[in-house]
Amino acid sequence: MSTTHSPGVQRAVSACRPADVTPVALDATALESTAPAYLRDLKGELADAGYQPATLTVPASFDEDCSLATQAEADDLREYVRAAAFLGVGQLSVELDAVANAEKVEPALDALAERAGREGVRLTVDGDTDVSLSS
Repeated sequence: MSTTHSPGVQRAVSACRPADVTPVALDATALESTAPAYLRDLKGELADAGYQPATLTVPASFDEDCSLATQAEADDLREYVRAAAFLGVGQLSVELDAVANAEKVEPALDALAERAGREGVRLTVDGDTDVSLSS
């Protein structure tokens, strides 16, 4: 834990200059891979084209009431947390299409959100389910 005070957003933004970039939302299904070499090339190509990835959206399904299946899906999502951080994406949006057991899924997503936060990525959960992240 750092003992230095980190500057707030207002202080950082007050000294900024406009950049000629367009924020874009990426769909994880359009990524060919989450391998670092691929992501490095993609990040460079996006920058060359004047794009800054702001959001990475990934579909997820926790349709089995099984702890192992829940963990496997969470592990897959963890790869996208890493990819988002590598690309400089500020938000990872998980779109849930099915949840068999919210009591198993919520702790997995909370842990994922904590991991994302350590990587500088905000995790959000969307979808027609009763799953929510703890604050």
